[in-house]
Amino acid sequence: MRKALLVVALLVLPIGGFAAYGARVLYDRAAQVYRGYQGAEALVDIAPGTSTLDIGRQLVDAGVVSDERTFRVALWRSGRDRLLQAGEYRFTEPVSALDVVHTLFRGQVYLRTVTFPEGLTRWEMAELFGQSQFGTTEEFLRASEQAELIADLDPEATNLEGYLFPETYALPRDADADDLVAAMLAQFRRAFDDDLRTLAAERGLTVRQVVTLASLIQRETGLDEERPVVSAVYNNRLGRRMPLQCDPTVIYALQRAGVYDGNLTRENLRFDSPYNTYVYPGLPPGPIAAPGAADLRAAVQPADVSHLYFVSRNDGSHVFADSLREHNRNVQEYQVDYFRRRRVEGR
Repeated sequence: MRKALLVVALLVLPIGGFAAYGARVLYDRAAQVYRGYQGAEALVDIAPGTSTLDIGRQLVDAGVVSDERTFRVALWRSGRDRLLQAGEYRFTEPVSALDVVHTLFRGQVYLRTVTFPEGLTRWEMAELFGQSQFGTTEEFLRASEQAELIADLDPEATNLEGYLFPETYALPRDADADDLVAAMLAQFRRAFDDDLRTLAAERGLTVRQVVTLASLIQRETGLDEERPVVSAVYNNRLGRRMPLQCDPTVIYALQRAGVYDGNLTRENLRFDSPYNTYVYPGLPPGPIAAPGAADLRAAVQPADVSHLYFVSRNDGSHVFADSLREHNRNVQEYQVDYFRRRRVEGR
């Protein structure tokens, strides 16, 4: 990202020379708003080391400032000629030359956004990145493999899966995949704060275990009120040494192997992978997606319930059960009977 200050010589006329050019007119014009471009916006990209004369020419050519003399007077009035910052600037409304100088002085560069919803894998994030203006899918994937960036929290990490915090990020145009990954990791560290780390330690969980459990919770429910309950189910099953039997872990295993076709079959549930929690007990080896802040908190603060099972109601919510008999009744009602009715109704 370009943050270089433009420290260059300013060429303006001394006060005594203003009379020939209508000093009062030029002085006032620097504070008058102007818009000379026709489209919805004007973009001006100022490279590091650009002289103030060339900056003025760029702004005039872009229709942001009326003329170079007005810009030079605005610089003189502001006293900030040596403190302008490089970067890409976006103008959408009429502004005065003084306002333009203040914008460049403050370095209010134009930021473009990229949004990552919760629950994405790093491959899915890479695809979104590839659709943005910042770079390619391959560049993001390479950046997401820098496990050393999180080694202080998770020395077992082999990539950054689970640690790339889902959020909307605003970045300058010249930001790259490394810049974005650094911002995502910084946001994760802010979300996984001292309070959560203390709660994790009290439960005897490593950071990797918390993030892994949080990623399962995230992929199972989108309802905030259900997250602690889903967490309780998994914690209760772990405590009883029961397999977690989490469908999203199977999907992740199939994705890793490049064989997932969008459908999860009974045969898939026997797929041999350490990420398959139907086959292997305990938590999977690592996170299967990017959890949000609510998922991380739910992982270390499960609800105080004895549930061991849950099944979808097909409306985004779930029904929970303590016993297998109760769970089987729920499966019959909310899965078997529900889809049978839909077939009869032709839906």
